[in-house]
Amino acid sequence: MKYRVMMAALLAIIASPVCAAKLSGTPQILDANMIEIEQIRIRLSGIEAPETDQICLDAHGRKWACGVAARNALINYSNGRIWDCHTAGADKYGRSLGSCFIEGQDVNAWMVSSGWALSSDPSTHVYVINEVVASNAFAGLWSGAFITPWDWRRRNKSTIIVGASSVPNKAQELLLGSALQSDPPSPDCLIKGTVDGDGERTYHSPGQLSYEQIDMTKKPAERWFCSENEAEAMGWHRAAR
Repeated sequence: MKYRVMMAALLAIIASPVCAAKLSGTPQILDANMIEIEQIRIRLSGIEAPETDQICLDAHGRKWACGVAARNALINYSNGRIWDCHTAGADKYGRSLGSCFIEGQDVNAWMVSSGWALSSDPSTHVYVINEVVASNAFAGLWSGAFITPWDWRRRNKSTIIVGASSVPNKAQELLLGSALQSDPPSPDCLIKGTVDGDGERTYHSPGQLSYEQIDMTKKPAERWFCSENEAEAMGWHRAAR
């Protein structure tokens, strides 16, 4: 019995994507925190970037699609160059966790320093200094007010809104209102994601029969996606019709 348990554990380790590896190539950038190289999805470790459907407020208190902007900033920074990624471990969606570099420059650190991501683990102090630099420069997300990416995914009326300088009085209404998700954050982010009572995550693309029936201001509507690949990488699957 003990032998079989040991063999099962060994096989699980061999089959698991958590083993350390190095990948190089020009990536497909799925969002501001996730890329794909040679069909391997990599989540940038140590940082948290806004989802592509996330909305923030600018310095004048106006809404803007900060999640799409963060993704586009990473695309522009990448500019078709080769990435070198060192992966170790995997997240709950099976994506490899990695630190990536472009011509020796730490991409994870650049995202935080530029204000397009936050340090996800302050206790390790890996990217905390980069975050302070971005905050002091009012860069990226720090140019106005926003909800931290980890709070955005489970936001409610009591969610805290942060900013480098001040938070507008109407921030709660603008970023937590029921009508926030009524329109896609960008014209190229038209895929609707829903979650049913059993927690099943399904995405619906334009042209599917179910698409027009979904009201994004009401449950079970959940979020917008910019591509099917992004949705699938986040653990959602395509609706049957």
